[in-house]
Amino acid sequence: MEKFGFAGLPNAGKSSLYNALTGGSALAAPYAFATTDPNIGVAKVFDERLDKLAEMSNSKKVVTASVEFADIGGLVEGASKGEGLGNKFLGGIREVDAIVFVLRAFRDDDVPGPSDPLEHLRIVELELTYADLETVEKQVYKKRKALKGDPSLRVEVEAAEKALAVLESGTPLYRSDLATEDRDALYQWFLLTNKPVLAIVNLDEEQLADADAVIDPVQKELGDLAPVFGACIQLEAEAAQLDPDDRAEMLDGFGLGEGALVRFLQAAYHTLGLRTFLTTGEQESRAWTYKVGSTAPECAGKIHTDLQRGFIRAETIRWDELLEIGSWSKAREIGKVRQEGKDYIVEDGDVLEIRFNV
Repeated sequence: MEKFGFAGLPNAGKSSLYNALTGGSALAAPYAFATTDPNIGVAKVFDERLDKLAEMSNSKKVVTASVEFADIGGLVEGASKGEGLGNKFLGGIREVDAIVFVLRAFRDDDVPGPSDPLEHLRIVELELTYADLETVEKQVYKKRKALKGDPSLRVEVEAAEKALAVLESGTPLYRSDLATEDRDALYQWFLLTNKPVLAIVNLDEEQLADADAVIDPVQKELGDLAPVFGACIQLEAEAAQLDPDDRAEMLDGFGLGEGALVRFLQAAYHTLGLRTFLTTGEQESRAWTYKVGSTAPECAGKIHTDLQRGFIRAETIRWDELLEIGSWSKAREIGKVRQEGKDYIVEDGDVLEIRFNV
């Protein structure tokens, strides 16, 4: 399962965000380093398509797609040199697939630290960049020596030298013009700034009325590099502890609809190139995660390896078309279910039945 790590200064709201997404109860306290060991949790990716299909099929069981989140201790200026939790923080975040910047904008005199999200972003980016610089400096020296006996390392060494120049300028790799093939060549180095990023600006209740004014400077700073969301994380964490009806009523009462974190989760899911195909029936309706560009046999393998090994064809229909028709049997009867072969590229929202023989 793909994993996201929360990066931010102490008291930015990382533990509250973890609780809001997972329904957990991680300690969220108004002092630095309340989290010293990572909290790991799984968040369900809300998908109204799945719920509607389950209702159509009268399914006994509904299984959503999920992503994993790691709540890592707060980062402070100088962390790359050992300040605060130092390398313990940096070691924890190296293991994630993407990074979520949690940037504080809320105002609270009882909580230490700045409330300028751009200042939070500056510090976090700089510390991640310094940490990567130290890693590349050490590794490139070893790789240059190894290159003398192994010419196949040339592409990796050349990519590392380009990355070194970028990092020495104080620029994260995701802000650079480093070519995709160079960044791919360094994938196994687990560099912090070589990961996809998202940002969430943590607002207070008063700021919700004019959230765009607080969020826009962060969005302009990051541009196309990352999707940026605003949320009153504490409010949504409290709502996450309620049953679905009470949660919806609470969020509606604040004019938040389904809540900002539903949209954030869907964006996090898509940031890693993840998409969803669906299966539905009386026993179960389920959302299955796959990588964009996957073929029908590859998606069949997500259900079970036997389905990929013995793949014959995929019977498929768009989820909304199936809902309009009303049942799988009727869709097949009127010829709306398509027969797709091994080369078919599955699209987000396809409902599949796999025919196979082993």
